[in-house]
Order: sequence, then C-alpha cells, then structure tokens
Amino acid sequence: MNIVNKVTIRHLKENKKRTLVTLLGTIISVAMIVAVATLGASFMNMLQKDSIANYGEWHVMYGELDQEQIKTIEADENTAALSLIKEVGFAHLEESQNTNRPYLYINEFNETAFEQMQVQLVEGRLPKNSNEIILSEEIAKTASVANEIGDVIHVATGTRESHHGEFEMPPNSNVSLHVVEGEVAEFIDETDEVSYTVVGFMKSPILDYPWSAGYSAISYLSEETISSSNEILGYLTLNKVKRSIFDEYNDFSEQNDLSGLTFNHDLLRYHGFTVNDSMQATIFGMLGIIIAIIMVGSIALIYNAFAISVSERSRYLGMLSSVGATKRQKRNSVYFEGLIIGLMSIPIGIISGIAGIGITLMVVGSLLEGIGFDGELTLTVSWFSILVSIAISVLTIFISTYIPARRASKITAIDAIRQTHDVKLTKRKVRTLPFIRKIFGVEAEIALKNLKRNKKRYNITVLSLTVSLVLFLSVSYFTNSIERSYSMSSNTTNYDIVVNSSNYEGEMDELMGQINTLTDVTEYSLNRSFYASSLIPAEAATNELVQLANETEGYKVGNEYSFSFTLTTVDEASFIEYIDEQELSLRDFQDMTTKPVIVIHKATYEDAAAGQYVENELIHLNEGDSLDLSFDYWPREADREVISTVTVGALTAQLPMGYYQNWTGSTTVIVSPRVFDQLVEEFKASDQSFQEPAYQLYLTTDDPMATQEQLDALDATNTMGIHNLYESRQADESIQKILSIFIYGFITLITLISIANIFNTISTSISLRKREFAMLKSMGMTPKAFNKMIRFESIFYGMKATLFGLPLSIWLMYIIYGTNSNSFRYAFELPWLNIAIAILAVFIIVAAAMMYSMSKVKKENIIDALKQENV
Repeated sequence: MNIVNKVTIRHLKENKKRTLVTLLGTIISVAMIVAVATLGASFMNMLQKDSIANYGEWHVMYGELDQEQIKTIEADENTAALSLIKEVGFAHLEESQNTNRPYLYINEFNETAFEQMQVQLVEGRLPKNSNEIILSEEIAKTASVANEIGDVIHVATGTRESHHGEFEMPPNSNVSLHVVEGEVAEFIDETDEVSYTVVGFMKSPILDYPWSAGYSAISYLSEETISSSNEILGYLTLNKVKRSIFDEYNDFSEQNDLSGLTFNHDLLRYHGFTVNDSMQATIFGMLGIIIAIIMVGSIALIYNAFAISVSERSRYLGMLSSVGATKRQKRNSVYFEGLIIGLMSIPIGIISGIAGIGITLMVVGSLLEGIGFDGELTLTVSWFSILVSIAISVLTIFISTYIPARRASKITAIDAIRQTHDVKLTKRKVRTLPFIRKIFGVEAEIALKNLKRNKKRYNITVLSLTVSLVLFLSVSYFTNSIERSYSMSSNTTNYDIVVNSSNYEGEMDELMGQINTLTDVTEYSLNRSFYASSLIPAEAATNELVQLANETEGYKVGNEYSFSFTLTTVDEASFIEYIDEQELSLRDFQDMTTKPVIVIHKATYEDAAAGQYVENELIHLNEGDSLDLSFDYWPREADREVISTVTVGALTAQLPMGYYQNWTGSTTVIVSPRVFDQLVEEFKASDQSFQEPAYQLYLTTDDPMATQEQLDALDATNTMGIHNLYESRQADESIQKILSIFIYGFITLITLISIANIFNTISTSISLRKREFAMLKSMGMTPKAFNKMIRFESIFYGMKATLFGLPLSIWLMYIIYGTNSNSFRYAFELPWLNIAIAILAVFIIVAAAMMYSMSKVKKENIIDALKQENV
C-alpha cells in the first residue's frame, strides 16, 4: 500500500463521524436498491403463483386441435408441457338441492392437465381411463348430493340450449342458469349417454365459478379420443417466456393453421410481458424513475461527503504535492476512499436490504392470508437483481467521487498552504444589498457575507437541501401516482354480497321483509335501474365524446350528440343517506314536476382502444339543465319520441352502494324512488314492451359466508342469483394496505437519506468554520447576535433551496405524470399540502442541524479554536 492510500485510511479514521455518516448513507442507498429489486421479484413470484392457482400454469392456449396439430406443438423446442382438455358437455345432476346449479360440467384431462390446471385431490385418486371420474367437493357441500368412491353414475351429456330462440346460449360455456320470470328457460340437448365410476373428490377447480350452472367433474382424456377428435383445447406451458412471445406465437399459429389462439395475459403480466405497449412503457418508466430517485439521493449524500472531505484534506494534499505527489496519485486517493466506503457498505447494504424486505414480507404476508390469494408471499432473491444492484451502487459511488477526485488532483502546494483554494474573494462577490442591513440588522448582513465568502461550501449545502426537497416531493408524488393508478385499475367494490332478482311474484319484496333476520348485515341498498338516452348539445359533449362520434357512426345526430343514461334509484333510507352525504336537500329531489336527478359527471373507466385507464369528466352539464329522455336504442335519430324530461339537480362523482359502469357517452343518473317510479310509468305508457327494472340488493356484512348461508336458506331467494364478492373486496383492500406500507416505508427511507444528507453537510460545514466563529466572538460579537446570525444563515439556506427545489420538483412531477399517463389518464394536479409540508420541513431540519452543530461549537474555547488548523 502506497503512502497516499495510508494517509487516506488515517484520514477516514480521524474523521469517524463523517465516515460513519457516509457509510450509513451508502448502506441505506444500496439497501434500498436491493430492497426494491427483491421486493419486485418477491411480489412477481407471489402474483405468478396466485395466477397459476386461479387460472392454471399455461402461457398460450389453442382451440379445436387435432392429433397432427398436437404433435406439431409438442415438437416445438420451446414447449415445456402441453395440457389437453376436451369438453364432454353438461349433464343433469340428479337430486341437486341447489336450483341455481342443476348440472354437472364434464371435461376430460390428460395427465399433464391434471398438474398444470392445479387439480387438488381431497380424497381418492385421479382417473386413469375415460370411464373414471372425479367430482368437485362442492357437490356435497352446496347441492347436498352425496357420492362415495366406487359409485357408478349414469348421465346423458349434451349442450345447453335456450327455450327462447332469440337468446343464444354460449356453447358449452360455464355461465349462470338462464332464468326468465322465475322459470328455468333452458334445457340440455342430450347427445350421449355415459357411465362413470367415481374414483375421487377434488377441491373446487379453476373451471368452477360461483355463478356457474354446473359443478365440475373431470375424467381422463385417452389417446384414442385424442386421435379421433378435432375439438381438443391445448394449454401450452413454455420453457422460456420472452418479450417476443405475442409475435412469435401469432406467426406460429398462422404457419400451422392453428385456431383459437389465446394468451394467458394474467400470468404473462407477472412475468413482465404485456401486449399493451403503453402499460409496458409505464411499468419500465416508473421503475426507471424510482431507481433514478434513489441514485440521485445517494449521489447527493455521498458526493457532499467526499466534497467536504477534499476541503478538509486540502492542506495535506498540498503537502503531498510539494513532496512529489502527482495529479493521478491525488485523484486516486479520493477514488481509494470511495473504494473503501464501497467495500464496507455494499455487502452490508445487500444483507440489510434482503433482511429488511424478508422481515417486512413476514409481517405483510399475514395480511394476504384468507383473502383469496393462493400465492404465498415469500422472499425471492434474484441474483441478477443483486448484480444489477451492485453495479448501480458502484456507479453511484463512482459518480459521487468523480468531481471531488478531479478537484483534489488540481490542489497545488501553494494554494493548500495559503488556504486560498476554497475561499477566493473579491469585494464585488461579498457585496450585499443595503436593505438587508437596514431591515434585518448587521447580523443578517454578516450571515449573507459568510455564505458568499465560501461559495463552494455554500453551494454544497444548498445543493444538499435542494436535492432533499426534490427527493421528498418527487417521491411523494410518485407514491401518490402509484396509489392512484392502483385505485383506477382495481375493481374495487363497496359491498360484500349482491342478490339479483326480477322480483317475480314479489320475491324481492318478501326478501326485504326478512332482511332484519340476517343478523350480520351492517348495511344494505336495494337498487333498480333502466336505460334511456338523450340528445345533448355540442357544449355538453366532452372532447372524448366528440372524438368517439368522429370515429363511430351514430353518436352524432345533426348538431347534437347522443348520450346514454342509466337511471338508477336506491331504497328510501339509502337515498336519504346518500343525499345527506352530498349535503343536499331531500325536498329538492322529490318534485314530481321537474323530476330532479343527480348526474354522475366524472368517472374512472378503462379505455380498451387507447390501452389506458381514464379518470375523466363524462358530460358538461350545469345545475338546472334539462334532459329529454327517450328509449335507449340504436341507431339514434333526431326525430325520436321524447318520453320524459328531467332536470339536473346536482352533479357529483360519488356513487351510492352498488355496481355501476360509466364510460365515454354513458353515465349513471341517481333519482329518488318516487321520481323513478313515475319515470317507469311514463316509459311503460309509451311502449308496452318496456320491461320492469330488475332489482339488485347490495349488502355489507360482518360475516359474508354466514350471511350467504342465511340467504340460501330463505324461500324467497330460490330463483335469485347470489354473488359473494367479499374475498375480492378484501383482496383489494389488503393490497391497498400492503401498498401503503411499502409506499410510506419508501418515503421514510428517502426522508432518512435527506435528513442524514442535510445534517452531514451542515454539521461538517459548521465544524470547518470554528476558527471563523472564534474570530467573530473575539471581536465582541455577543451570544445573542451570534445566534441571530446563525438563524439568518438557516433562513437563507432554506430560501435558496426552495427557490431552486420547487421548480425542479414540479418538473420532475410532470415527468412522472407523463410516464404514468401512458396507461393512466387523469388531470395533473400539484400536491399543495405535500409542498407546504416539504418547505416547512426544510426550514425545520436546517434549523435543527444548525442548533445541533452550534451546540458543539459553543463548547469550544476561543483561543483553542483560533489555534486550530484541522477539524
């Protein structure tokens, strides 16, 4: 080891506090980079496992395969596994006690399909030939049909057909039972009779849905069936998933005449591949931003430490120069210091990042239990991510040391001995405006001259504060964007259970009379709705509607635009509560003459054509505007009959309990029950084919499963559809909680880096000025005047940082907004509260750092401080 490196190590040991702060900042930055990579890998792994559990382990699907096509797919080098499934059809489930699920839904699987489609046995074994079958355990639980292993069941299989010619049943699809006016309106067109031996029972498979008309049953797909059938579904699992998967397998399908190509977008998304380029750009853009934010914060902290270190070492670097040290040796001394910091901090940072995320995932993982997530959240360490993290950390340290190293190489012996390298004064440079002294006193003038006197140290401190302000604001806006994006893209619901009914023979009225017997229900809302349309003037049309009308015929009628409305009402109690929440008057919405309505004028929806989630205004209306309602038919014409006219009583973006869909050219209108009944009568009088609006009862409950059992036991619900969305709702809420934990954890770490940065810079700067402070005190500056001077310095630092930091922060916010707008479109808004908090925090932290540093300076003896030459 050469003498320069030895001196560098000695310098690090003598300045332990600054070295520790630098180490701490570097460790935090490395830990954050590793934590972000590890967290991403862990979450992706969990979401992949959850997707596999819910939809099966496959990447590409083909329909209607024959034996030759199957052999072609299996021969492809990228084929890892091929699950083959043949739909046998539906059969009546004899003695089923569940009137909503009267069928068996029978499929045949090959051996691979049993594994890839996540078939989980609870008893018995898998079928080994086409005469054996396994049944869903739900048959015994909810249909009350008891079967045992060894039983032989005889069924007649076929397709589901509707009694109504105008209603086409989707062929062999697992959809809900078709019911019209309380009567089953479908039948099975039986084509084959088959006998099966029951060899096992399975958990409800991925083919089952709560609304399905049939319970799943799976038999074995034999080679004989494969060779003779051309209606086999193939679910392909790939050896290697690449970004080019969509183009490659589209080409592969065309070359081999394969039909029904479908991609498992849910699983592919969690591998990082989407067919939507805008979503891909958003994902990688946001990832790049978060890494850049961490790097900027780390570079600012480490750079300041090394810049101050060079200032401290200027004298001994000059002495080395006087005894023959070259520019390269002096420059390498700073690089060597960075190497030591890196060798110590990077391993600790990697271990800390992985350990921190591991502990966090252990805590967070419990939130995902029992809410519909089948993928376990476990620590997943990606060695590629670790290598990338090391490379980013090395790059960060190198960038941080580059400028200080160049500065160190330029220090000459004369400059170091005279100490003129950092302080180069002219009368003009330290000149202050006259009003500073007149208004704020001589202390403020001295404070400002002190800052100008050492421009480099002042700039380093201002840079540190500016970067801290920018980091906090940009990270806050970034995390707010992530939360907003998730809320826009997730199907959040404000209810647990929905009951659908046509109120045939008054079943819903009967159920409402029994609603109080459901002990766990906390809130409910009975909704009714029907569709109508209106022609609106051009000034009421949004830009999106105008664009839609230009692209799609039928939306523009003359000089007006056709707009669809879903007229919806809730029960009286729910409507009163909704009106109160909107701070509106109930009396204003009971006028049967003007028929006032509440228009939902803003909504969030998915624009599939643009590949974006949109938060937008749907229609430009004002209170008091009139809407002439007609039947909602297509194409729209200017001379259609106006059935009723309603008045806009209020505009809002808040919806009552229930499910609503709004998009460009359509929105929801909320009306009181009395006004709704009158509108129904007016529409019925205009056209006798107008059907009574269907009923939807929405419930929130403390125990959704118990409430569903109570609903199933009621006679009134025999012909109703009951859907329990509690698990999906809980999953959304838990994901939001988890997202909040990581978001605020990230903000906390960035804040720690910023605070460490400010304290390190200011405390070191104050330590270097001990002789200067001692000189001022020796000339008669009182403690009161001295404290006043320091306070003014703090204010000047804060003002300068705010002046530079705010415009830069707003610019970065807009970049984040622009990146996010590739997939999520909403209005750009400045987070004024966060801006106010950040500015206040800068002044508080500067003041705290100054007070902490000055508490140490005050203990110094004036004579000793004047004699001191080193920190």
